[in-house]
Amino acid sequence: MVRRILLPVLFLLLLLSPSTQAASVSLSSLLEEMLDRNAITQFPNPEYTCKQASSYDRASKSPNEKGWFANGDASQFVRDEMNGDRKEWVLMDEKGPGAIVRWWITAPHYKVNFRIYFDGKAEPEITANIGDLIGGKYLVDSPLSAVRANGRNLYLPIPYEKSIKITVDDMPTQNNLYYQINFRTYGDDVSVESFTMDRFGKAKTQIEKVQKTLMESPIKSEKGRVVRLAKNGGKETITETTSHQLSINSFAVKVDAKDLPQALRSTLVKVSFDGNATIRVPLGDFFGGGVGINPYQSWYTKVEKDGTLRSFWRMPFQKKIEATFVNYSDQEVAITIEDLDYQPIQWTDRTMYFHADWRQDRAIETFREEEKKQDWNYITLQGKGVFAGDSLSVLNAVPDWWGEGDEKIYVDGETFPSHFGTGTEDYYGYAWCTPQFFDAPFHAQPRAEGPNNFGSTTNDRFRLLDGIPFKKNFRFDMEVWHWAATTIDYSVVTYWYAFPGVKPIDAPTGKYPSDAELIEEVKAKVVYKTPYVVKIPGFEFKEMPAGGKLSRQGMENWKDGVWKDNDQLWWTDTQPGDKLDLIVQVDKSGPQKLICEMTKARDYGKFQFYLDGKKIGEVVDLYNPDKVINSGPVVIGTADLEKGTHTLTIEVVGKNADSVGTMFGLDVYRFE
Repeated sequence: MVRRILLPVLFLLLLLSPSTQAASVSLSSLLEEMLDRNAITQFPNPEYTCKQASSYDRASKSPNEKGWFANGDASQFVRDEMNGDRKEWVLMDEKGPGAIVRWWITAPHYKVNFRIYFDGKAEPEITANIGDLIGGKYLVDSPLSAVRANGRNLYLPIPYEKSIKITVDDMPTQNNLYYQINFRTYGDDVSVESFTMDRFGKAKTQIEKVQKTLMESPIKSEKGRVVRLAKNGGKETITETTSHQLSINSFAVKVDAKDLPQALRSTLVKVSFDGNATIRVPLGDFFGGGVGINPYQSWYTKVEKDGTLRSFWRMPFQKKIEATFVNYSDQEVAITIEDLDYQPIQWTDRTMYFHADWRQDRAIETFREEEKKQDWNYITLQGKGVFAGDSLSVLNAVPDWWGEGDEKIYVDGETFPSHFGTGTEDYYGYAWCTPQFFDAPFHAQPRAEGPNNFGSTTNDRFRLLDGIPFKKNFRFDMEVWHWAATTIDYSVVTYWYAFPGVKPIDAPTGKYPSDAELIEEVKAKVVYKTPYVVKIPGFEFKEMPAGGKLSRQGMENWKDGVWKDNDQLWWTDTQPGDKLDLIVQVDKSGPQKLICEMTKARDYGKFQFYLDGKKIGEVVDLYNPDKVINSGPVVIGTADLEKGTHTLTIEVVGKNADSVGTMFGLDVYRFE
């Protein structure tokens, strides 16, 4: 991108050879691989497959059968078995040689133990509390293991020579457990040294080095070229040629524009290496921070508070790199390219090109009925390479949770995915739809706008040891599984390394966008602060309430009452004096009875109703001691009204002495 003085010929004799694994694998070799930034640019040697064991709902059998979008993803196991007097539930039972390379869990509590059995042995090598083992207290702490927004993660590699079995005990006490375990399986000719606590202890110094290095970013400090792009199609192409085999180690860009979020989305970058077009992505999205500037740091990317965007992806090439910047916004954009660092490499028959691609669908319709749900395709590839990560940005029109959907990854012609997940947030390493910032080397939530899950959210998953090799084809789908029937925008950047000729293709679940279609999405308006307008079918709001949180709540789980469309308007976190204004329509003039059907429960409050500012009826108490029920038709009061639009105000006045809250739920209202 920006020419720098190339290294002298003498120094080229000291080329750093690409990472290659010997035909043996151990904890030490896997830790070395974690710190070798060149390793992912090489097709694996020794070769392996990467798969996932998880608690996905076993009712999911086939895309053509009912149950494909089943959502009972807790406490699903391979089997249960007796071990002496103790019953154990098996999460994973795999024949080796292999290695666990990423482990995620979440649960309402962590009261029981995991046991890890190696190579068919009767006694476990590891017995530990499930939360401590995966949450950063038993083996290693952050960044290799930590709690991220209620999800517990372990990235310490755990190799095994012949087999591995993982169990959990006392599930009646634990009750719920969600898990995902990513693992490699090597060929039978590969020698693997199994994990033991003794070998783990001897690797302490090496582990400390990994922990420290994963938190660092190799930043230089050099200013480079400024690219200035005119509005509405301003374009510039930068070409670099070399007589040496090189890799881009890192670079940084900083964008200057009046509307920076729009400039970051509407500046399209297309890059080719040695004539192979491999990158096609909006400039800002490439760095994984989502809409606008959202500071965070990962192993491959970093966004700084001053707007500097950094990449540490290794990008090898042999002769030529060509980068084209096109500004599709209606403003001028200036791009400063900084800190560009090259490294000499030795190209082999395993060296692959870096790829990044982006696609977006706006106003995707979501459904609560299983038969109407869909899988949304991140990327479908044909050829040979290694999938290395993705960055998902979501624009959600309601505060309800949008990410219940499971990832489904198919490798080399699989008809059932070898990676079948338990929820979108689980795939990204967090849990319980938490709109909480976190960043880490391999996963991040740099943006969650709110309130609740409303607005723009960005989730990143970057792969290192859990990169997914493919020899023939690769397909990644994510379920669109929303708690509300609404519309949602999805955009995703995918990262992979591949040999020449591997490109995205039209997926079975969605057409891959042409350049013209992509440009239309790049031009689409974005805002950093999404206007908060709650959209709930059947209700129209004069304005958002100053107090409390407004959302739609699904009522399918409460069987003691019946709600229209199985949902309600839900007003929570309220205080006495808070008011909610609804716009209502009256079909005829004259005296009208206001009739409401509302939810009653032990944490609901007392409310006074008004029409056009005038009190109607007496205070309504929605406390119910033991069940969540629908009140049925309640006559609030009578008012003399003109035909047309009116304002219905609901005021929190307090709560029953036995109530534990002041929530409000409205199913339907009508005038008679």
